Amino acid sequence: MPDVKSEIRNPKSEMSSVTVEAVAWVTQFVGGDGTRRKLFEEAVAPGATVRSVLHQVSDRFPKLDEALWQRPGGALTEHIEVLVNDAVLGIRHDLDSHVQPGDRITLIGQYTGG
Repeated sequence: MPDVKSEIRNPKSEMSSVTVEAVAWVTQFVGGDGTRRKLFEEAVAPGATVRSVLHQVSDRFPKLDEALWQRPGGALTEHIEVLVNDAVLGIRHDLDSHVQPGDRITLIGQYTGG
């Protein structure tokens, strides 16, 4: 009997994950105490972007959603810096860059003052 490969695809089997890390005071928006760091493993489908991963996380945490995204318009606010694999957003990646399995997206609160 010949080998027959199924054409049926299970989208869940194609899922991979990326790590989202909130650092320091940003943790207060994701259930932390505003210190240290919190890590989340986010399941992502092929074609996921930095933007879609950030929306996936911020949809679960309304305080993060409010702190991360400008209203109206949906651009990032200026108070939280986004890094992808330790590079500031805009260097090697932008919001619409595709994420790869094992990528790390870090959210770091900016410190200002004088």
